[in-house]
Amino acid sequence: MFSLSSDESFHFELLRALALSRYHGTDINEVLVAASKITPGDFESFSSVFTALASRTLDRAISLDSKKYQVSARDAFFAASSYFRSADFYLHGNKSDPRIDELWKKQTFAFDQAIRLLPTPGERKLLKADGFDVPLIFYAAEGAGRKPTLILGNGFDGAQEEMLHSCGFAALERGWNVCTYEGPGQCTVVRDQGLGFINEWEKVVSPVVDYLETREDVDVKKVGLVGFSMAGYLCVRAAAFEHRFAAVMAVDGVYDVGEAFTKMAGPLVKVADEGGDVDSTAREWLKDPGVPSTVKWGVGHGLWSFQTDSAMDFLERTKKMTLKGIESKVQCPIWVGLAKDDIFFGGQPEKMKEVFGDQATLTELTAEDGAGEHCHVGAFAFMNQKVMDWFQDVIERS
Repeated sequence: MFSLSSDESFHFELLRALALSRYHGTDINEVLVAASKITPGDFESFSSVFTALASRTLDRAISLDSKKYQVSARDAFFAASSYFRSADFYLHGNKSDPRIDELWKKQTFAFDQAIRLLPTPGERKLLKADGFDVPLIFYAAEGAGRKPTLILGNGFDGAQEEMLHSCGFAALERGWNVCTYEGPGQCTVVRDQGLGFINEWEKVVSPVVDYLETREDVDVKKVGLVGFSMAGYLCVRAAAFEHRFAAVMAVDGVYDVGEAFTKMAGPLVKVADEGGDVDSTAREWLKDPGVPSTVKWGVGHGLWSFQTDSAMDFLERTKKMTLKGIESKVQCPIWVGLAKDDIFFGGQPEKMKEVFGDQATLTELTAEDGAGEHCHVGAFAFMNQKVMDWFQDVIERS
């Protein structure tokens, strides 16, 4: 496959930005030009290049007469928002970096300007949950009557805004409502509420379903829950305790988060096995340019998203995130995606299929179709065909 960077992590994040172009999130050559300016493995280079691109794109969006050029302004605001998210991505290893909040305020502003210009504007809501608030955005499909609705959740590092571009627009095109949200550990909740990831994800999504039940444009018997990346675990975990879903879609399947993270953090586990100081080693890695970007970013973002200063605590808390012992509680059908070349959760979809048997539909997407990367990044149209055709069949049978 053509490489966008000699750095494996940078290649994936650049492909991730490119992938959003399919559904109004970025423009292809803007990302490619940015890629050519980034020094592989240099987090500051990645952030500064995308900050410059985001700022320039936002200025262009603001300069447009949005009443006269509604679509042009909307797409420019969407792109600016996406680039601000990319600019923020590698900064979390230093929790005190002011850019973490500064860039996010700009990405949110740009995104809100964009969804205001949709044919049916997106609606932001803040729902009360058990000890925290759940921010969500509801996108109503065109037309009258009650409609199927997909709840879309991102994973370890992604924002709810990104979900509109990965599969939200695809659902709207099919005449379905879309609802995105975030919970503890995710972008807005960490920033605004200081809360790290929790295992009891049903506490996050149940208030979302409660909200959908108050709407007259939602068919409550045709609500599906989609989880991207680590949310491939979180969504199935939620469905074990929240039984109002017609179906759950894990993009891709994650049976045991702790097992996967322990595998990715192999060098840290080795330090622990040898009696070393895991936390001091992790702190040293965050400053060491020789540490692979995937490892350095994973540790830094893990500490930030779990709101802990201890790498050992971070890894121990992920070990609670397993479907073992609660599989029988899941009552709805499950779509389980498998990305053949996934660098993060390889082997996990097969475990989910093995445990759930006929209740789960395992769909393997490969590099031959350009869909073998983590979450099928770069092949969202093809991925959405698989996920949404399956969901359509499920709700038609019901």
